[in-house]
Amino acid sequence: MIKGSMNIGIIGAGSVGGALGTGWAQKGHSVLFGVRDASSLSLHKLLERAGASARAGSVEDAGACDVVVLATPWDATASAIRRAGALTGKVLLDCTNPLLPDLSGLILGNTTSGGEKVAEWAPRARVVKIFNTTGFGNMANPVYGGEPASMLYCGDDAEAKKIAAQLAGDLGFDPIDAGPLTQSRLLESYALLWITLAIKQGLGMNIAFKLMRR
Repeated sequence: MIKGSMNIGIIGAGSVGGALGTGWAQKGHSVLFGVRDASSLSLHKLLERAGASARAGSVEDAGACDVVVLATPWDATASAIRRAGALTGKVLLDCTNPLLPDLSGLILGNTTSGGEKVAEWAPRARVVKIFNTTGFGNMANPVYGGEPASMLYCGDDAEAKKIAAQLAGDLGFDPIDAGPLTQSRLLESYALLWITLAIKQGLGMNIAFKLMRR
């Protein structure tokens, strides 16, 4: 398991990618945001928030990092993987969800999942589904009343899952191993439940799930 600072490439610098990258950079990890336009004003503001451990580059630059994070809209995910280049042996953290445009359901489910499709598109990467079951506000601060929100993750590579869990813990989450990558089918539905409660049921974004233990 990697200890200390990691070299993390994040494909996407939106709400999710920005929250994750800022948190990790402020913990001392080296973060590179892989984007199409490295000169945009929003990206410059993000880099200012993230601090000296963060920088910007191309999607290909992000794909060259030790840990690669997919923080893309679902319909841009396959092309992002292609642009990232060879991902052989890389730990690939899949934060995406195959949502319908109106957030009413999932494009994939039951017999496959977004996480499994990512593994097909990047067959030599070590894919872990993680950071897909909650909102970006919780990625910036997952603590409620002194208790960390749970972060479920799944994958088929034990070492990659340890690295994913470490990065979740660095952000303040309580990481929970949910099993093999096929469990993405459940985690993506779990994400849809969070979205339904937060947006369609009006509970707002400041909600999180917690696995209770006795």
